[in-house]
Amino acid sequence: MPTPCIISAAVTGAIHTPSMSDALPITAADIARQAIDAAHAGAAIVHLHARDETSGQPDQSAQAYAAILPAIKAECDAIINITTGGAPTMSIEERIAPAQHWAPEVASLNMGSMNFGLFGMLNRFKKFKHNWEPEYLGNKNILFRNTFSDIEHIITTLSRNGTRFEFECYDTAHLYNLAHFRDQGLVEGPLFIQTVFGLLGGIGAHPDDVGHMKRTADRLFGDSYQWSVLGAGRNQMNIAATAAAQGGNVRVGLEDSLWIAPGKLAANNAEQVTKVRGIIEGLGRSAATPDQAREMLGLKGADKVNF
Repeated sequence: MPTPCIISAAVTGAIHTPSMSDALPITAADIARQAIDAAHAGAAIVHLHARDETSGQPDQSAQAYAAILPAIKAECDAIINITTGGAPTMSIEERIAPAQHWAPEVASLNMGSMNFGLFGMLNRFKKFKHNWEPEYLGNKNILFRNTFSDIEHIITTLSRNGTRFEFECYDTAHLYNLAHFRDQGLVEGPLFIQTVFGLLGGIGAHPDDVGHMKRTADRLFGDSYQWSVLGAGRNQMNIAATAAAQGGNVRVGLEDSLWIAPGKLAANNAEQVTKVRGIIEGLGRSAATPDQAREMLGLKGADKVNF
């Protein structure tokens, strides 16, 4: 029987800004509602960022998650994955604070420093509700810091609470960085590796890029990892289909793409989950339930979080 496919839904993120789509959730209530609906549509994992409810800017204070987490947990059994990426302009201590405080089952972890280019979106979007949006997007000096010391700090701090990681790998070197931490005994399988494609500053979204990352991960980690993919923007569904056809797992959501079809904005996160679930089922596979995903990823369980 084919292995179930873990669908992650990245609900709001820190890349897209409020003026780009009315569907992008900003308030705690809207983020929670869209996460719940995505879970009901088939997402086993919901990946969370928080935002300032007035400006829509990324908010990585622990308190910003206080109304989101219990609301999701009350209405569904989805695995909650809290970002430690935050926004690329934040310090490591800012970025780690929510996951350290709330001790989720999963936290994201970026596996290397990189240039982070969002300025290309200014070619499409011209009108903004808030002054911070074009300034944020147009910054060509963003260096997303994830040093070996930063990564080790996040691993050791969050592991004390039994949190495991979604290892976000934007390029081949990030896989080797992860292998280093595995070899040092700081992480162990099953590793949940999220290979990220199509973001300027990281690896591209050509099928050869996807194959190269998969072959490298297979060589470094063998059968001790779960492979997942994230395709940015228009690459979302075709990369998801490529991975799903090879037995991999997938991530969708408005953090990664605002679109549901060429030129058509998605109505919500659940619409993207429903579409990718149809692709998965069309390949003869099923969407993993939260409990199946917990077993596949070796998670501690929803009863051992701080919310």
